[in-house]
Amino acid sequence: MNRQLSSLRRYFTALGLLSVAAAGLAFTALVYGAVFGPRWLLMTGLPTSVLALVVFGKVDESSQSDVAARGLRSGGPRAFAPAVVHRVRAVNKETGRPMTDGRSLDSVFAFDLTVVPEGLPAYRVQVRHPLDVQGLLQRTRGVVEYDPEQPWRVVIPDNPPREWLARANGVTPPAVVKGEVGRAPAGLRIFAASAVFAAVLLVLVRVLA
Repeated sequence: MNRQLSSLRRYFTALGLLSVAAAGLAFTALVYGAVFGPRWLLMTGLPTSVLALVVFGKVDESSQSDVAARGLRSGGPRAFAPAVVHRVRAVNKETGRPMTDGRSLDSVFAFDLTVVPEGLPAYRVQVRHPLDVQGLLQRTRGVVEYDPEQPWRVVIPDNPPREWLARANGVTPPAVVKGEVGRAPAGLRIFAASAVFAAVLLVLVRVLA
């Protein structure tokens, strides 16, 4: 499992660098073509830059909860907490990409949650499970079990205590959520890196021209 996660991280890192380079080249062509010419650079850079901005927007939509929860430690401390359900979708259990068929053997449910623990700031996390635990497809509140010492370790129990279910039903979505406040969206980070890359390319082109 760790090897698969490491491979996925390398894949997405390489994909991110490729996206920065491609978008940076598009921005460079747009600016250079508009300011210095030739015109074909402008005509090439304009649609590709627009396409890059659209892709960056889609990246933001799909990465609203990109913090993947880990399972509980064997013998470690555990506690219950209410959770606000933002979205539930079927994803590929290997790649995490959305799937249309939630009944496929290759799919699991990805639960996009805000955990509201006692004595800790609320935080957003994604928990995966092969089943629709607690019927969260039709609910906006649920109960999670987490590790107080390592709060990113979160699972969704099948049958949480009734008192916690009642507490979860009355929980109010927090105004401040750790992991979202002050964090630039993924698409914005890629856009900024692409803009810096384009600026460096423009300087190099003008110096070497």
